[in-house]
Amino acid sequence: MRRSTTIPLVSRQEQVASLLLAVGRASAGQPGLTLVGGDAGVGKTRLIGHVAQAARQRGAHVVVVHCVDLGQVGIPYLPFTDALTQLQAGAAGEDAAGRVADLVRERPALWRLLEPGGGAETDHDERLQLFEGIARSLADAGTAGAPLVLVVEDAHWADASTRDVLRFLAARARAEHVLLVVTYRADDVDRRHPLRPLLAELSRLEHVERIDLRPFDEPELRDFTTALAGAPLAPAAFSEVMERSEGNAFFAEELLDAGPHSASLPWTLTEVLRTRLERLDPEVQQVLRIASVAGRRVREDLLRAAAARSGAHDVDAALREAVTQQVLVVSGTHLEFRHALLAEALYADLLPGERSAVHRAYLAVIEQEGPDGMPIGSAAERAHHAYEGHDLPAALSASRDAALRARRLLAPEEELRHWEQVLALWESVPDAEQRTGQDRVAVALAAGEAAARAGDPMRAVKLTQRAVDGVTDPGRRAGLEHVLVHRYLDLPTWDETPGAVDNAMADLRAALDALPPRSPDRIWTNALLARLALAVDLDDEARRHAECAVEEARGTGQAGALAVALSTLAVLYVADPDRASAVLDEARQAAVEAGDVLTEMRTLYNGTANRFYAGELDAAEQRVRHALARADELGLAWSTPTVFLRILEEVMLYFRGDLTDRGAEGVPATSRHVMEAVRMYAAVARGDEDAIARGEALIEHWRSDGQIALIGGGSLVDALTWAGRYDDAAALAERITAHLGEVWSEVFLGRIWLSALAVAALADAAEAERSAGRAGPAGAEARAAERLDRGDSLLAIARETAQRGRPRGGVLGPEGRAWLQRAAAENARLHAVAGGADAVARWREAAAAWQETVNLFDFGYRYEMARSRYRWAEALLGAGEREAAEVEAAEALSEAEAMGAAPLAEAVRALARRARLDLPGVRRATTSTLTEREEEVLGLVAQGLSNRQIGERLFISTKTVSVHVSNVLAKLGASGRAEAVSLAHQRGLLEV
Repeated sequence: MRRSTTIPLVSRQEQVASLLLAVGRASAGQPGLTLVGGDAGVGKTRLIGHVAQAARQRGAHVVVVHCVDLGQVGIPYLPFTDALTQLQAGAAGEDAAGRVADLVRERPALWRLLEPGGGAETDHDERLQLFEGIARSLADAGTAGAPLVLVVEDAHWADASTRDVLRFLAARARAEHVLLVVTYRADDVDRRHPLRPLLAELSRLEHVERIDLRPFDEPELRDFTTALAGAPLAPAAFSEVMERSEGNAFFAEELLDAGPHSASLPWTLTEVLRTRLERLDPEVQQVLRIASVAGRRVREDLLRAAAARSGAHDVDAALREAVTQQVLVVSGTHLEFRHALLAEALYADLLPGERSAVHRAYLAVIEQEGPDGMPIGSAAERAHHAYEGHDLPAALSASRDAALRARRLLAPEEELRHWEQVLALWESVPDAEQRTGQDRVAVALAAGEAAARAGDPMRAVKLTQRAVDGVTDPGRRAGLEHVLVHRYLDLPTWDETPGAVDNAMADLRAALDALPPRSPDRIWTNALLARLALAVDLDDEARRHAECAVEEARGTGQAGALAVALSTLAVLYVADPDRASAVLDEARQAAVEAGDVLTEMRTLYNGTANRFYAGELDAAEQRVRHALARADELGLAWSTPTVFLRILEEVMLYFRGDLTDRGAEGVPATSRHVMEAVRMYAAVARGDEDAIARGEALIEHWRSDGQIALIGGGSLVDALTWAGRYDDAAALAERITAHLGEVWSEVFLGRIWLSALAVAALADAAEAERSAGRAGPAGAEARAAERLDRGDSLLAIARETAQRGRPRGGVLGPEGRAWLQRAAAENARLHAVAGGADAVARWREAAAAWQETVNLFDFGYRYEMARSRYRWAEALLGAGEREAAEVEAAEALSEAEAMGAAPLAEAVRALARRARLDLPGVRRATTSTLTEREEEVLGLVAQGLSNRQIGERLFISTKTVSVHVSNVLAKLGASGRAEAVSLAHQRGLLEV
């Protein structure tokens, strides 16, 4: 039987054409990225090999690199290290090799990447230099007519740093002659896989294409098996292959190659692979088992050396036979299994003792010195083989080296895994401290720092607490208290825990007494004390500690502590935004100088928030874009301050009236709920059908983050009101207020917003009851009185909050003032329904308050402005001012439709139909549904009159009224008088 690599490519013509078109665009200076996904064995490698050959025939340079599975450890940037090595060796021509070599010499980050030893420590800006160097190298390797096609295979095994480079390359593509093709196993990328968010993010870029390879259908598989067998299979044989392979090309090929006895095997891929491999000579099988220990791909010289140490004989002949049988294929200086599943099946077949022995053989080989005096293998490889080979001392030493290497390359996730491996091995290695050059406390602190930079604040706290708990010396413990507090402050709700801040401040004050003057730890302790004092509104104490820390940090060169202290002072300067902004800029520079990336991100967030709350939305948007780009460069895409930036970005987009559904793709589990909460703003405004369900699902997470309760809960109140669940909405607003009063403060400023939403729900309930003519006069009066009392109480709460809950600086901002006016207007609407004074003046003031955000600053709250115009128009109609109402309603409808705010737009249209307003696109209500007399009767029914009272009013008999009422019910499809009134009101058949 022929092999698939020797026959023409079957099917996949559409995918081949798409890839070759992308190659053509790259040749013309339009770079691209193509994601090729499919289940294991579906034919990704075969497709890429065919396209690579075709691309080379068209003049392209094709470089193929691989991601490698090393279990819990990884080699940062491995595929790009391989790509640069190949380019320097002439894979894209001698000219390109020279250009890339020059770049590597010019850029320390690049030559450090290619040096096994790693080089010296560098500042964090070198990560950006490394990324830009990789991008420049790839760009220099491609030219017009001869583009570079870089294929990154098996991205499901990519380490975090490799994923960051892919993200960077995709975002920075401009006019390079480069096509990046990334393959991955779709069946491995489940919803928790770290590649999944990247795939979702990349797919949104215009120049990124996705190719999803599906299994063969029946005609395609028939063509495939016919080509392999040289003739069509018998119907029974083909049916069996189709059923058992389910269209997977590799499965089908292996079933055919297993021979006639394969039919008797239980259906598992492993058994199919064994059937084929067992036909090879025992010597070949032994070498293949040794190769499988290295993974799918192994350097030929390492395999030979490891095989020799493992007692294999005639390795040359065995390798030659394995290549001839296409179990192994040659890829440069490497040998790789034709399919990763072959390696996995062979590795699974090894006995535990066999595995350990071969791992030790590889370890012995890669520990040998190369020509440059450095070990042949990387520290991560040494750590992997040592651990799997049960050489625990060697595994500990190599893991420590790998952690330091990952730190130099700014790969915090990999660094964390290696430090945790060191900690896990510590008790099993008696001389661990001598091997690492540091004690266990220092290792745990390093792991905690890596966890914080990797965006896992809870893990950072646990590791740091572990370190502090292991210290018995009082002086050293005092010096570590600020580190622990620093980690706790990254947790979103730690400062909401009763007593947490007070206890931490007491520990830091005690530490100050034990620390020598002007020592680094004392400076840091003052800086953290200032930050904690700020959190509990002890502004004078915060200023005192911050100024002390700033003075001593400047005098001793403690840039990191200086950055933290300046960030605290900037918050205290909130009444002077320009001064605060200047201080934050200085803090950011200090953080960059110190290499404190988390503090740098905090300063970037604070600087963005500073411009936002000063009303400078354009400047804030520019800053948030810069800050998020910087977070990506530093590998901090979802660190705590970065999440705050993303929340602020969502709020600014909502203020602008951008209600786009951005979905939850790419959001990690640690940030999913708070991001879902902030996106509830737009979901409710859009009228998403599942908005209530999403808001209710967030209730169980209120205690994990107060912002989830405030934003998600408040948005749910609004959604319930739009849905007509008025009592539920008002009750929920009061429940949120009580919850956050316990967690935060009794007068948190969000109470103004919640109070306004609750009064709105009460007013809507009163209007609905009046329209439906529900219950008798006594019941209606009691409910109306209760609502008026609740509305008055909620408005009083809002006003009290505005007086007592002022932010730093003592002035309620324009948004707070607008929501206060909105609460007053909603309460006026509630009173107007009960026959009180009209609400026109209050709604005019509310609209003016929202307009103030436009007049004073460069943005307005577009959605709320439109909603206030709608209510203002409604109040104007009640006062008989039709022309003015038509103007406001038209503006509200235009804005609602432009934003895609469906519930608001429909509410305005319904108002226009009821009041016979002339609005664009709104069809006036006519008497085509009901006769004029029926409309008169219905209007009196809506006022709660009985049939006898209606007859007396219209001078007709009670029996005639009954006939008209029956006709109205039939025409409207209503089961009763109340439902008829409600339906007529919704359809615009009743005057306001």
